[in-house]
Amino acid sequence: MFKKILKTLFSIVAVLGLVLTAGTLLLPSDFHVERRLVMAASPDQVYEQIADPRRWKAWSVWNRRDPAMQISYEGPPSGVGAVWAWRSASEGDGRMSFTAAEPGRRLAYDLFFPDFGTTSRGELRLVAAAGGTEVTWAMTGNMGSNPMFRWIALFADGMVGRDFEQSLAGLQQVVERR
Repeated sequence: MFKKILKTLFSIVAVLGLVLTAGTLLLPSDFHVERRLVMAASPDQVYEQIADPRRWKAWSVWNRRDPAMQISYEGPPSGVGAVWAWRSASEGDGRMSFTAAEPGRRLAYDLFFPDFGTTSRGELRLVAAAGGTEVTWAMTGNMGSNPMFRWIALFADGMVGRDFEQSLAGLQQVVERR
């Protein structure tokens, strides 16, 4: 009797594992995250804060969560070619390279996370709005064929979206203080 129960339990676990594994392969590997916020500052004032990676420490949620984050910078101080890389026990390691810059309008970047071996693309768009600037932060990426990383793609909007919201709120505080 005990042997039969054990065999049945093992079969149920095996079938559930197979269903979860097969289901994971059907999950999307692509993700898109986008958030926006209107700030009482000109597009040029906002651009000044986003185009220089050294200024991200003042408003980025990731830097606030890990003040001990090790950061290095390469290339020009701002705009196309500016790069910053970080090492963090709590936030992970990464590298952001600014790939396109239109002062007062937009800043595009590539974001690489060595732990995942993935590159995402993003941009911050600035549009003059009544009373200030609407800042839209968008990012897209592909988590590849790894089934576990597909779960990250599925929940990216909720996870990264909160970070975008908090960082945009931090950026708003910085530009509205000026």
